[in-house]
Amino acid sequence: MAVSAGEVYYNPPCRQKIVVRTAAADTGGARSVLDLYVAPGGFAADYHLHPASEERFTLVRGRLRVSMADRDVILDKTGQTVAVPPGTSHRFYSASDDEETLAIVEFTNRAERFEVLLLRELFGLAEGGRSDDQGKPNLMQTSLTLREFSDVLRFTGRPWPLQRAMYGAVAPLARLRGYHACSPVTGWKPAQRAEPEELPPEVERQVTARLRAGLRPRG
Repeated sequence: MAVSAGEVYYNPPCRQKIVVRTAAADTGGARSVLDLYVAPGGFAADYHLHPASEERFTLVRGRLRVSMADRDVILDKTGQTVAVPPGTSHRFYSASDDEETLAIVEFTNRAERFEVLLLRELFGLAEGGRSDDQGKPNLMQTSLTLREFSDVLRFTGRPWPLQRAMYGAVAPLARLRGYHACSPVTGWKPAQRAEPEELPPEVERQVTARLRAGLRPRG
């Protein structure tokens, strides 16, 4: 079942909450727009890249540090934005000691698969207590899930060929032990829903303009 607008997902180890503002299913799979809430001390699970997709962060309130391969960007003004190009290793962190941060995340290209991986799988496993204190599943689960979704996300702590070989070696044992690339325990439709917050005008204009541009037919 596809992700839909208004669904709410939690990642307790990473101190994150996501509310789906615009689902990929509503854009023909072209783009996903997510409201990302990060509590003080919150972070992305690890450095990672998206092989063929752009991820953009636009600050609503608070402070967010986006760390990329060649630079760190601190978003601390409403409407400030940074785009992470395809293939760029990156990670984000809360940069506020006492305030929840809200940023709009726009994911372009293969957005539907990204939603399934991030929200239904990685967040679902974390909320169910099936990830470590950094928000990462165990090696058995990872060997199947990250191979299946390697077109949308790869962790970058080790070279991808090495990861792929390691996952390939572990995957048969993982299957024997009952693991699946899309874990049955995360394939639920979230019971909790929320209306996305009203955005400040300077943020609303940016997000709406990019959404319309991304959906405009190309001649």
